[in-house]
Amino acid sequence: MKFNYAQLNKIIGWAVFAIALFVFWSTVEPTVSYWDAGEYIATSSKLEVGHPPGAPLFQMMGAVFSIFALEATDIAYTVNLLAVFSSAFTILFMFWSLTLLLKRHILKDKANDIMVLGAAAVGSLAFAVTDSFWYNAVEAEVYAPAALLMSVLFYIGLLWERDMLLPRGDRWLILISFVVGLSFGIHFMGILTIPAIGLLWYFKHYKKITLFNFIVANVAVIAVLLFVFKLLLPYTLSIFGYLEVFFVNDIGLPFNSGTIIALLLIVGLFAFLISLSRKRNKPLLNTITLCIMFVLIGFSSWTMLPIRANAGTPINENAPNDARALLAYYNREQYPSPGLFYGESFTDMYAGYNPDNPDTEDNEAFKDEKPKYEKDYKLGKYVIVNNYKDAIPNTNDRHKGFFPRMTDPSRATNYIEFMGGLNYTVKEEYKNNQELLSVLDDYERRLQRGAIDVDEYIEVLVSLRDAVDIDKPSFVNDMRYMANYQISYMYMRYFMWNFTGRQNDVQGEWDSYDGNWLSGISFIDEWRLGTQDELSDDMLNNKSRNTYFFLPLILGILGAVFHARKDLKSFYVTLALFLFTGLAIIVFLNQAMFQVRERDYAYVGSFLVFSMWIGMGCYAVYEMLCDLMKSKLAQVLSLTACFAAAPLLMGYQNWDDHDRSDKYTALASAKKYLDSCLPNALIFTIGDNDTFPLWYAQEVEGYRTDVRVVCTSLLSTDWYMDDMKKKAWDSEPVPSTLTHSKYKFGTRDALYYTDKERIQQRMRDLNQDATYMFPDTMKLDQWMDWVASDKKVTQEQMRNEHFEHTFPTKSISIPVNKEAVLRNGVVKQKDADKIVDEIVINIKDDVIYKNRMFMLDIINANNWERPIYFSGGAFGDEDYIWMKEYLQLDGCAYRLIPIKYTPEDERDPFDMGRIDPDYAYQVIKNWEWGNSGSATIYHDVETRRNSVGYRSNIARASEALAKDGQFKKAEELLDLGMKHMPLEYYGNYSMLEPFVSGYYELDKKEKARDLLNKIILKYQDELDHYNALTLAEQEVNYSRIQQAVVRYNSITEVAVYYNDQEMIDKHVDTYNDYFEPFVRYLNDAYYIRKDGENLEGVFPDSAAATELRDLLDNSVDNVTTAREELPADTVE
Repeated sequence: MKFNYAQLNKIIGWAVFAIALFVFWSTVEPTVSYWDAGEYIATSSKLEVGHPPGAPLFQMMGAVFSIFALEATDIAYTVNLLAVFSSAFTILFMFWSLTLLLKRHILKDKANDIMVLGAAAVGSLAFAVTDSFWYNAVEAEVYAPAALLMSVLFYIGLLWERDMLLPRGDRWLILISFVVGLSFGIHFMGILTIPAIGLLWYFKHYKKITLFNFIVANVAVIAVLLFVFKLLLPYTLSIFGYLEVFFVNDIGLPFNSGTIIALLLIVGLFAFLISLSRKRNKPLLNTITLCIMFVLIGFSSWTMLPIRANAGTPINENAPNDARALLAYYNREQYPSPGLFYGESFTDMYAGYNPDNPDTEDNEAFKDEKPKYEKDYKLGKYVIVNNYKDAIPNTNDRHKGFFPRMTDPSRATNYIEFMGGLNYTVKEEYKNNQELLSVLDDYERRLQRGAIDVDEYIEVLVSLRDAVDIDKPSFVNDMRYMANYQISYMYMRYFMWNFTGRQNDVQGEWDSYDGNWLSGISFIDEWRLGTQDELSDDMLNNKSRNTYFFLPLILGILGAVFHARKDLKSFYVTLALFLFTGLAIIVFLNQAMFQVRERDYAYVGSFLVFSMWIGMGCYAVYEMLCDLMKSKLAQVLSLTACFAAAPLLMGYQNWDDHDRSDKYTALASAKKYLDSCLPNALIFTIGDNDTFPLWYAQEVEGYRTDVRVVCTSLLSTDWYMDDMKKKAWDSEPVPSTLTHSKYKFGTRDALYYTDKERIQQRMRDLNQDATYMFPDTMKLDQWMDWVASDKKVTQEQMRNEHFEHTFPTKSISIPVNKEAVLRNGVVKQKDADKIVDEIVINIKDDVIYKNRMFMLDIINANNWERPIYFSGGAFGDEDYIWMKEYLQLDGCAYRLIPIKYTPEDERDPFDMGRIDPDYAYQVIKNWEWGNSGSATIYHDVETRRNSVGYRSNIARASEALAKDGQFKKAEELLDLGMKHMPLEYYGNYSMLEPFVSGYYELDKKEKARDLLNKIILKYQDELDHYNALTLAEQEVNYSRIQQAVVRYNSITEVAVYYNDQEMIDKHVDTYNDYFEPFVRYLNDAYYIRKDGENLEGVFPDSAAATELRDLLDNSVDNVTTAREELPADTVE
């Protein structure tokens, strides 16, 4: 049976789909993963409201997939399969797009059908196994279905171009419009295909290309994109919002009437325009009307959000329950939004208030925020709840500029390190002050030499603000930052990961050891990253160390050149798609330094385009071989070679670090937190990875639903506290004394401390008592009464003439309900005599933010009735509401307990909270581990990072058991930690030092020695590499060398401390030999002395060595500085 081209195109397309589906299904994560996946699975399975800007269509699709789960524990797997199928279909439509491009645009009548199909298969399969796309394909995230819609849109765009001039050819455009609308229900990434599709129309209709019409076309397609993204949908939502308020407030209709009327008006408008276009034979008007209508029909998936928000689902982020709230949700108003093309730089934080112009009525020092409407059911109207006039400080005009890039104040230190200092201007009256100029020059030099850190440098400049004006970064510095960091490091690095190779999976921080691209060609990698000799086993064996030897990159570049030479018009279309899904995202996101995780997943659209060029490169190789041999042989050789050079090589290299089958570590982490809590407890969490997996475990699997998870990052919002005050699952409402009116939007966002003398004088005037003494310490209930009061005496007038709420004292007394803590098990009866009468907390800051206010309110209202926990993961006093001395470590979580604990070593951040050895043993023995000790799973960065806390907690529990005389149980816990977190897979070797000490304490010398030997081999392996570096390379990486030597010293000292002569004889001299080449980075205190040994002569200080050391200490050019040398591939 002979198949024609059309049939083969379908058959091979589905075959490529099947291969991709097999790859993704084989490697999909079977349960929840870290970051947003837990939230997406939970909100999908129950159709709840996730974080802005929302993904309602994704959630509805996820809900459909979850129907096929046989058990609740299978729901995560089925929702993950949504990403699997989405990714496989992405490959299918990409394949068909490639065959259309090759057959119709590039080769036309000269196409070899077999090569067209083969080249398309090579390109599509290459994209399937790229690092970033594969990562998205095996977990429940929006990026996989977003890539599908992008692939579908481009394919439909090519079909539209094919049929554009035929009768009813614009039916494809209507479908494009609908899919564009759908893309807003998943991720905005899909709409970035609009410019490329628009250019297809331009090249179809304009055979003669001129500079003028080319520029107009490019401006027009960008305008269409902006119209859809920034005008059509936001203003449609605005119409709903304004009409809702108008008809309810001004006309007096019931709530939601305006929304219904707005819907009817919009439907009527479309009906009128369609009828008008048909009656008057206006096809263009008809087409435009239908396109806009179908965009809105696709966008209608967003109606799910207010519907479910009004249903009061347990997860209801931002509560977008009406049109105005939905618009704020769409615009991500809760997140900072610096100006894209004009706005303030981060230096605005040093400038103070914008000067007020006395000649105007307005206060230029402040600006209005958006009014926030809430439903007032008593009045039957929407009321504005925030005092929005002059509500927020205005940015200083001196620090605004065109196209600002360095904008995030929280990254000020990083920006200043990048620039090498701040720009500033000495005020005119101080320009001849030689003492000031000398001080400034001295601090500039000290910063450059690394003698002071950036924070000290900033502190000095800010302290001199009377004499010095700090300037915004220059336009040149902004462009350097965009080129070096945003484009080179945060895009080109990811691009090269996908088509050249990747160094490891550790997040890069602009150093030469982590997160870089890697080719596998030694001399190139050494030129970029430094010496590659004597790399440690950990460096070489990281599963994400993947090398492609430039082969996919070369094929892609060859394909792009081939495409441009054959058909410049379609090449420009794909180039536009490549740039809009890469460079345009960089410009739009304006990413700050450094991100909380790698962001390569955002750019998969541009990687898709480059993979298409890989397919075209395969055809280019075939054409070159045709000049040397017969066509059939050229077909076989080109397809075989290109398949091996791209999809096969990439798939082989990437499999082990993308295979998440049998990986349950994120779910195990969630259960560890929940199982650490007593029944009916509250647990304060911090961010994504200690919150979203817990949401999933409770919401989807119904696990420990008695525990209430309170995310402190969200607790600064009114809607979240409203949710906390509702019952959820088996958890009773979170106790609180504050009513909604006390924390509504814009109210008590921050509490300010007023000086005691001011408050005291006010209270004396109020009470007409000149002897009244305001207390230094208040009981918590009285303190909260003050905070909740709306009396003027409890408020302070600010510069914008607003009155803001204050807190009265920095010292707060929290009485202890001893009966309650004994009754609910917070304190065991055997420890009853240790319970304190009160806990006194001392606040160091002058401002308390809303989330801390809520935490204190919960403590007050709870009155010790429910156990309260903290997830840990932070070390600041405020994260534990200033009660770090009153914690008990129960497995993974810290229980608030009225028993004071004083750390043995206050400098050790892990020595936090007392240990109840029996309870800790019980909790840890029952921990779930999720195959974490298996050699076959991929131990990703988060899994390895979590081991730091687990190892520390196990070691501390084991130590407590040993001190309690329970030696067998202490050994059990240490063995348990080594079984489930083997040294070979988890790194973080310093966290194993307490295990070695623990084994010695338990007189388990062989276990101690075995572990000690393994750890020392790891440190030696690392130092062997550092010793192979050049002197200049060692200087750049001095901090890594210091760290390795200090840790090697510490583990060797364990053997000395326990007087293990066999280990001393084996390791001390060897350690000193390793230390000697690096003594200049530490000092001879790190030399381990044997009994009676004199150090004199051990490190002879020759004149040459002294001269070298002086050079290293004083040279501005060669000195070790806080800022490491930039990678060679960055733009200068």
